[in-house]
Amino acid sequence: MIRLDLVGKSFGPSVFEYTWRDVILYHLGIGASAQDLNFVFERVKGGLRVIPTFGVIPAFEVLWRVVENLNVDLQKVLHGEQTIFAENPIPPRGKLLTTARLEGIYDKGKAALVQVRSETASEQGELLFRCLAVFFCRGEGGWGGDPGPKGERHEVPVERPPDFAVADQTSPDQAVLYRLMGDVNPLHVDPEFAAGAGFKQPILHGLCTFGFAARAILKAVCDNDVRRLKEFKVRFSNVVFPGETVTTRGWKVKPGLYQVKAATPGGVVLSHAFARVAE
Repeated sequence: MIRLDLVGKSFGPSVFEYTWRDVILYHLGIGASAQDLNFVFERVKGGLRVIPTFGVIPAFEVLWRVVENLNVDLQKVLHGEQTIFAENPIPPRGKLLTTARLEGIYDKGKAALVQVRSETASEQGELLFRCLAVFFCRGEGGWGGDPGPKGERHEVPVERPPDFAVADQTSPDQAVLYRLMGDVNPLHVDPEFAAGAGFKQPILHGLCTFGFAARAILKAVCDNDVRRLKEFKVRFSNVVFPGETVTTRGWKVKPGLYQVKAATPGGVVLSHAFARVAE
């Protein structure tokens, strides 16, 4: 049975040391190109900028450590939602320390919903960003526990066209590149493993799609100023296959708040999403 006794337990700190090479590799992994000089050139005027969703990389190890301690079948764990809260700009090199807390485990009947919050600070102690990750552990529900709070609904205003739409084609090699950032699950590279999981081919990492959408938001409403993207939340609704085009659309619903949806020709892949930006 899932380890309910771990609720409230803290993990870490996890130490992540990186250089500008890691930052650029991440940006290339989420679709940046030579046209995005501020994100791919370490000597660009004004300095290399770090897209806030880079924060999922140093947080990944300790978040997954929480999941590994739950006593569940890891092949049945799905990454359901991801939120990043940007507190301060991420430097292009340094040492980051991340701590995580298992905030809750909720009974959803056929699955357990697991919420994990993390905080990442610089070596000097400055808080840079926070993350909230939600995982679904299939087959672990049904013990009669707390179903948890109802999730916020962030439906797009379907009655009007979006305020922006950015289409980005992923590379057929996108997952092969993105996995170098640390998520080496064979589901993203091994055709036989993917077939065994029920997919026609390896799928793109959900956090890679998350990064594609963040780049679209920065381009469309932030003039690529990474300091303006303050919060970004998504629900992973479907998979992306490397080579597909991801179109990110946003509807401004109030000052600084956009409802967001990302889709491929096959359907919506990021739903119930929103971004908060500084205007």
